Amino acid sequence: MSEYPVTFCIVVTTIDSEAGAKELARAALAARLAACVQIAPIRSLYEWNGELRDEPELLVQMKARVEDFGALVAAIRASHPYEVPEILRLDIAAGDADYLDWAAKATARDRDA
Repeated sequence: MSEYPVTFCIVVTTIDSEAGAKELARAALAARLAACVQIAPIRSLYEWNGELRDEPELLVQMKARVEDFGALVAAIRASHPYEVPEILRLDIAAGDADYLDWAAKATARDRDA
């Protein structure tokens, strides 16, 4: 583990379909806003408009630069079908230097030239 000059986070959202999850993932990767996106089936229980809901969903976790969080939120909202999508940023305190090097390269854009 080591300190790294770029600060990373995991951006989490949920969505109701595999096609939607893949669309979010592909958009984030194509824009180089995420280095990696993981999609996993989950079950969500929550209250919405006074009704207890029990729904299958997909958890979408995106490894991203903290500085790109706003752009990633905008990208998620642009194609997300939910009225109020879950969008959370979990900051990464430390990580393996080799992995962070790869993540930095995978999210490099003109700013890093």
